This record gives sequence, structure tokens and C-alpha cells, in this order.
Amino acid sequence: MMATLIMDRALEGRLRAERAESGSDRYDEVWEGTTMMAPMPNIEHQDLVNRLATIFQEIIGWPELGIVLPGCNVSDRKEDWQENYRVPDVAVVLSEGGAQNLDTHWCGGPDFVVEVVSRDDKTREKLPFYAAVGVRELLVVDRAPWRLELYRLVDRQLTLAGTSELPNGEPLNSEILPFTFCLVSSPLRPRIHVVNADGEKEWHV
Repeated sequence: MMATLIMDRALEGRLRAERAESGSDRYDEVWEGTTMMAPMPNIEHQDLVNRLATIFQEIIGWPELGIVLPGCNVSDRKEDWQENYRVPDVAVVLSEGGAQNLDTHWCGGPDFVVEVVSRDDKTREKLPFYAAVGVRELLVVDRAPWRLELYRLVDRQLTLAGTSELPNGEPLNSEILPFTFCLVSSPLRPRIHVVNADGEKEWHV
């Protein structure tokens, strides 16, 4: 993949306006003043996000233990936040969490975020930012090859706490949400086996 640097301000303005009008800028991010233009995720990506967000909503959102969002703006600042923000695929902000809801964005990190890896994206390069804003856990869903990675905030760094891969996926136990995550085989594609901590509910994402 070849990066493109646009030096023509008029062209840059038109491109931004066109993306805003079409809604294709929904997944764009700004990294310290540099706009990262992301393409619309494919259907599998969106399906994974929807399913995980629905599970979290059932267990966390509806009982009002926190807020679950399938995408949101996360920044390290209250003012001029559009100069530096990321958009996780799923974010969970617990009621006792430290992130501030400023309507347009969260200042400070959600307690738990999910990033579904797509081709040519920079998911793992977001880890230092997420650690700096205080994200407590990050679940990375990679699909090439399939692999789950759970990162946990330790000494202000998001450290790999465990992985789950085929054929014998190890369960990953969240310390923030009442779930375990495990990659399991399935005829069409690998599935993420999510189990509620009380053992009464489980899902195959």
C-alpha cells in the first residue's frame, strides 16, 4: 500500500467535504494533526462489531452499568479534540470509569475497547494512545490469520495478557467486563465464543 500526501489545500478541502457529505469519513481518525482516512469496513467486520456490541449492551448497557457504543470519538483533550482522536470499533465506558462524556467525544479512555483488524489498518499502532488515555483493556480481533489478543493496562502500558488461536483456543478472561473470549472452529469461519462470567449465557460471534 502506498501512502498519499496531499499538498494541494483546495484538493484537500474538496476531498474532506466529499467524504463528510457521503458519510465515508465516519471512520476517519486524526493522529496528532494528521488525518487517517479509513475505508468503510467490510460486511464481516461490521457484523462482528454489531454482535459484540449487542452482547455488551445486554449485560452492561441495559442494566445501566455503563455505556456501550459501536464506535465513538476518543481524545486526550477537552478542547481542540479533533486534532487528536481515535475511533475504536466498540467502546464500553463503565459507570465508575474515568472517561468524561463531552457529547462530541470521550476525553480519556473507555474502560474496554475492541478493535477488529482490517487490511492495511494500524490497529496495533493505536496501543500507545489507548494506554495514554487510560483504556484498561483492549481486545484485538485479527482475521488474517484469525487470532484474539487481549491487552491489559499495566504500568501505563497496554501489555499482552493472552492470545486465543486455533485449533485449541485458550480462553481470555477479562478483568474489566464479566466475560471470557475464546476462538473456536466453525464451518464458515472461526467464531468468538463469549461466555458471561456467571456461566448462564454464552454466544458464538
